[in-house]
Amino acid sequence: MLINQTEKERVRKMGVKYCYVMIIVLVLVLGNEVRSQSLKNGYYSTSCPKAESIVRSTVQSHFDSDPTISPGLLRLHFHDCFVQGCDGSVLIKGKSAEQAALANLGLRGLEVIDDAKAQLESVCPGVVSCADILALAARDSVDLSDGPSWRVPTGRKDGRISLASEASNLPSPFDSVAIQKQKFLDKGLDTHDLVTLLGAHTIGQTDCLFFRYRLYNFTVTGNSDPTISPSFLTQLKTLCPPNGDGSKRVALDIGSPSKFDESFYKNLRDGNAILESDQRLWSDAETNAVVKKYASRLRGLLGFRFDYEFGKAMIKMSSIDVKTDVDGEVRKVCSKVN
Repeated sequence: MLINQTEKERVRKMGVKYCYVMIIVLVLVLGNEVRSQSLKNGYYSTSCPKAESIVRSTVQSHFDSDPTISPGLLRLHFHDCFVQGCDGSVLIKGKSAEQAALANLGLRGLEVIDDAKAQLESVCPGVVSCADILALAARDSVDLSDGPSWRVPTGRKDGRISLASEASNLPSPFDSVAIQKQKFLDKGLDTHDLVTLLGAHTIGQTDCLFFRYRLYNFTVTGNSDPTISPSFLTQLKTLCPPNGDGSKRVALDIGSPSKFDESFYKNLRDGNAILESDQRLWSDAETNAVVKKYASRLRGLLGFRFDYEFGKAMIKMSSIDVKTDVDGEVRKVCSKVN
């Protein structure tokens, strides 16, 4: 079969274009791999040996005054990693910064990070990043709430960009399971990670505003969400009356609101979840399988222990798009770039 000169040129250009695309893909994949490998346990063992203990004592001090700071720090780290990666960009203040996004209203724990940073700057100026402080503080907050502890790989650099417009990909309490899966997948997290990380809702609170529609106006006829157990529905209606204060805070895990445990998954099984997005994990076949294993009385079988799996998932999440020396810095003050 003969090919004329024009067709040969077209084939050649297609080959060049294919190679170019493959090079871009390889650069992105290898780039993310290199970024992840830049983190290591004990990164500050020589440059700032007391870094982790200073963060721990700072979190402990604030926790002793207000134990509800733990879920605040955990949420702060989660929201940081889902926008621009785990680079401390959520800590930057500004009219158009991430903190101004609707999804970030009510963020707590900023003062804890600032406190730890000030102490670290007095001992090891310009060494420990705000992004690492946040990752360590999230771990310590779980540990102080009777949850698991894990070794946090460190070495992140702080990002220089923080835009509220980029916070639209943060998970929402109104997301379907399909949307939740996609948002996590976009960050390199699978369904198992999704269900495991949402177990963070075993501590913390939310406003009546975010779930009251489930109690009184779930359908056009004004019915309640049928997935809520009848006894729990009565309890929630007492806590959040139809014309009550929408900003009233309600524990996400009413059974053990301040203890980091697997009771969150038992709530899903029993129809006692506060948020619709959480309860929907029970109705999806794939997420249901993970929930059942965590809610089972036979904990520890097949490696499905929530306390162990949560630490693994947190390490994976805290490695999302970390910055290196090339595209990051160590801020002197966490709320603004150098």
